[in-house]
Amino acid sequence: MYRHNRPVRRLALMTALLLGAGQASVVAMASDTQALLIRDAMVFDGTGRDAYPASVLVEDGRIAAIGDDLVAPKGARVVNARGQALLPGLFDLHTHWTPNAVPSELPQVANLYMAAGVTTVSDFHEPPEAYAPRRQWLASIAAPDVKFAARMSTPLGHGADWGDENTTRWVNTPESARAGVQAVAAYKPDFIKAFTDGWRYSNAADNSSMDEETLGALVDEAHKHGLKVFTHTVMVKRGKAAARAGVDVIAHSVQDGPVDAELIELMRTHGTAYAPSLAVYLPERVDGSGRTGAKPDVLRQREHNFANALGNVKALHDAGIPVVVGTDAGMTGTPHGSSTLRELELLVDAGLTPSEALVAGTAHSAKALGVEDRGTLEVGKRADLLLVKGQPWTRIGDIRNTQQVYVAGRQVHGKGAVLPAGNRALALPAQPVDALVDDFERGDGRTALDTLRIDEADGGNDRTVQVTEVVARETGGNALATQAKLSSKDNAFAAAILPLSRGSVAPVDARSHRGIRFELRGSSPELRLEVRALGNRRFTAALQAQPQWRTVEVPFTALQGQPPYRAKSPVAEWKGDDLQQLAFSAGGEPGSKVWFEIDNVTFY
Repeated sequence: MYRHNRPVRRLALMTALLLGAGQASVVAMASDTQALLIRDAMVFDGTGRDAYPASVLVEDGRIAAIGDDLVAPKGARVVNARGQALLPGLFDLHTHWTPNAVPSELPQVANLYMAAGVTTVSDFHEPPEAYAPRRQWLASIAAPDVKFAARMSTPLGHGADWGDENTTRWVNTPESARAGVQAVAAYKPDFIKAFTDGWRYSNAADNSSMDEETLGALVDEAHKHGLKVFTHTVMVKRGKAAARAGVDVIAHSVQDGPVDAELIELMRTHGTAYAPSLAVYLPERVDGSGRTGAKPDVLRQREHNFANALGNVKALHDAGIPVVVGTDAGMTGTPHGSSTLRELELLVDAGLTPSEALVAGTAHSAKALGVEDRGTLEVGKRADLLLVKGQPWTRIGDIRNTQQVYVAGRQVHGKGAVLPAGNRALALPAQPVDALVDDFERGDGRTALDTLRIDEADGGNDRTVQVTEVVARETGGNALATQAKLSSKDNAFAAAILPLSRGSVAPVDARSHRGIRFELRGSSPELRLEVRALGNRRFTAALQAQPQWRTVEVPFTALQGQPPYRAKSPVAEWKGDDLQQLAFSAGGEPGSKVWFEIDNVTFY
């Protein structure tokens, strides 16, 4: 056996216990893994120490020993890493696993991050209802450790200009902020993302911004619940308000001008870290698409903002403010995985050394996220490891030469990796769906399928205002009523959505049914039913509105396939085993008022 076997084992066990219940499932998952000895690597441990030659032993998903003459335990796998660099797994603290990106499927996105050596990821995109089913899905495949952010903004603020309050909580007073935190805390998010700054980079009309008193109450309440707060903050003055409020991470570049001494001192005093997400602001985009079709004035503004962003990273870093890695990946032109590596290169372009950029993407990011069981290569730490060819602490571009990646001691990428079949899947297996979708008799806002009803309207600052609520019917029982004042734009709408599975994560199989039946009345000149399926596939049927109740049957054969949202792909073809939502929507003349009511929605 290797030297000092018993003390190292005891230390690793004690460390795992001290890490708390929050990591128990990870430790348990890794407990049956084969011991691993990575021999003769150049170790960059993320602690600030220069790279040094050593071997690393992993047992039970954690680093058991680091030394020169380690002996592999019986049955251990041995990896000869001579000529390769061994680093802690990388972080990306700002991503969006959005259905509008390519790829959009959870396993495929996970694969991209693992291939890039990213072993801990923060997802800013999911509604709280989706946390549990997505966590369950992630636990069934090989994946980075994904942390979920609960989203909070102001009414019509950035992040709230396209989602309802079940996606992004709207707050604009200290009282509403505290209530909002308490509401989302019930879903056990990993942290909170607050959209505090409405500036749109001089390229579009600004959104509303969160006042400092509201933000301060949000942060205070979040910290009482053990939740860190990240903010969307892009202006110097808003950065000062965020720091004074005690936010943990500013998750965007401050880019309307140079940071000043006051902002630096506030961030230092309140312990605020900085995740500049340079990748999403790169004028030419990570995927090279940024200059294509951009208006000259828009491109000039992007270049001006990006120059400020680069300069501010250097100024904050030199002042001792922790710089961490986040990319906004999933947004336009910012692909998953590769954007994280580009972010490290951009930090070097901003003036950090390659070694400092790596520490930003490992140890500093782990501390900012509050997961200090990883981020460095030390005995007792979780074995999130990255083997690459080269010396990325000298040449940051070498970080792209990924050879092998390990998450909690399990190899997830590179020669020798064997992934579960679920990593090749595009969706969870479809489950049969009950005939009754909703009769609106529950008093907790949930459907008969135990899913949370949500609203949807056209997005932007000029946005449809709608109220959807359960109302009593004259003949007894309840119905769902939607009333709305449409925005002044063309194609304005208001919709009530009935998810067919929790968080609309898993698809359902309706092939044992022939169509959808419901009761309807309303005043809208444009009513329609939309069935939404995996891959942004949509199927619609126009509905006739009248003030009296009537029963409507829509056979699946009457649904018309539509192109994917914001795409020019061919129209969707009906399958029936990939359904996610039923959406009832109303439209009409810009600025007009519309209403409709539905009841007893079933498959027949």
